[in-house]
Amino acid sequence: MDVEYEEEYIKSARGVQLFTCRWLPLFSPPKALVFLCHGYGMECSGFMRGCGTRLAAAGYAVFGIDYEGHGRSKGARCYISKFDNIVADCDRFFKSICEREDNQDKRRFLYGESMGGAVTLLLHRKDPTYWDGAVLVAPMCKISEKVKPHPLVVAVLTRMEEIIPKWKVVPTKDIYDNAFKDPIKRQEIRSNKLLYKDKPRLKTALELLRTSIHLEDRLTQVTLPFFVLHGQADTVTDPEVSRALYERASSEDKAMKLYPGMWHGLTSGEPDRNIDAVFADIVAWLDDRSGLGGGRRRPLAVKDVGGAIGFQVGSKADEAAEVRSQQRQRRRGRILCGLKVGPRHHAAM
Repeated sequence: MDVEYEEEYIKSARGVQLFTCRWLPLFSPPKALVFLCHGYGMECSGFMRGCGTRLAAAGYAVFGIDYEGHGRSKGARCYISKFDNIVADCDRFFKSICEREDNQDKRRFLYGESMGGAVTLLLHRKDPTYWDGAVLVAPMCKISEKVKPHPLVVAVLTRMEEIIPKWKVVPTKDIYDNAFKDPIKRQEIRSNKLLYKDKPRLKTALELLRTSIHLEDRLTQVTLPFFVLHGQADTVTDPEVSRALYERASSEDKAMKLYPGMWHGLTSGEPDRNIDAVFADIVAWLDDRSGLGGGRRRPLAVKDVGGAIGFQVGSKADEAAEVRSQQRQRRRGRILCGLKVGPRHHAAM
């Protein structure tokens, strides 16, 4: 299916110029509307182009926005003074699309990757009955117990945040080698000049930390239909985060799928065959909830090694061995939001 791509700048309620873009099916009316929420340091027009193109080719109208300070939007680079500002900007833009006359009868879905998963869940909390569902790819919605910072560390940094809020003081590691498996795709992503590759700013790191804690304490308040996907070998956001969301959410319609051997960049950093499989699952889920799938499709429910009920792909012994091998080989000394506080996972993207 042919796809049309458009770009537009809008202004936030604070007067900041924000970049927006959209991918539309060229020769047929869209099945439904999908709204992209990108990760920390990422952007929509380049990094999420593959996602927008694939979903539009499947018949969906797809809309993205670069958060303030991200991508092609104005503002201090990757400075998040208030996470609520990101949520408010997305809410305002997304609803302006939904409320157009030709869109009012279409179903509305949110799509969030990594930190964008937190944005998605907060958009749902802001207006719990407005959205028809959400796709959450390796979402940031709680702090892994493996990397939870000591309260004393947080207290010290909190006392500094109003003095040096924009200071790139938080030490961090280059996560690209751990997020994107395919070396060619990894290099292409690394060469994207719109992505933020510097150290996190102090206030930004604390805002991400606070948002994670806030969401973790309220996972039971999640009620919208959702499909959460996670690579089992992800060392950027722990798969236990998605498992906690799946288990605690009050949603009656919820599904989780774990992908053995896959990393954090499920939709952009895996070999083509893996990305194809991930998007086939996403499109099938969207089609079901757009009334186009010929009935509710559900993967086989299984128990993973942690004993939690979920939906898992290809849980063969050799795949599990591959996961363990990759995890042993990959670097130690992980971080949360750039804070070196634990042995395993990196900052959310």
